[in-house]
Amino acid sequence: MTLSPRFSMTLGACATVFLAVIIHVLVVFGVPLNVQHSAYDNISEYGPDRQFNLLPDVRPQQEALPDLDPSMKHAACRFQLVDGPVLFDAGIPTSFWSIGLFNSAGETLYSLNNRTAGADRLSMLVLTPSQLSILRENPPENLEDLIVIETEEISGFALLRAHVPHPSKANAIDLALKSATCGTIG
Repeated sequence: MTLSPRFSMTLGACATVFLAVIIHVLVVFGVPLNVQHSAYDNISEYGPDRQFNLLPDVRPQQEALPDLDPSMKHAACRFQLVDGPVLFDAGIPTSFWSIGLFNSAGETLYSLNNRTAGADRLSMLVLTPSQLSILRENPPENLEDLIVIETEEISGFALLRAHVPHPSKANAIDLALKSATCGTIG
């Protein structure tokens, strides 16, 4: 019994489509296993959450996070707002520092530097709208001194950056970044 040429072509086309579907499904399910971790995931390698952890100095092809400035020192703090608001506090002895807040996908939520803050000291509170409502009922004494950032994002991280004007200042800046706090109110 021989198959007609038309039936053979149809059978071949069906087999090709079936094989293409199988390959497509395998690729789609395999992508998450082969994608690099996010910045939020990478930061966990440098220390515990709710604490600023000093990142290694920037070296070519060895960056802790993409696009870090080699003339800066960096510290990162991961947080979950389900654990309560996060209070950031730091005094950094340099002419320029900045802090960026990012959600867990690495998208910028807020950015601030010492020049736009109009202060040498960082004092910032990050919380959800419901946490802000509760805080307004019983505000801390220093609330008017804090920069208050309200966000719907629950998971995120802060990246604190400080300019190193000269290598002789690097140790002092490292100490300031290590002593910066990323914790709870009170």
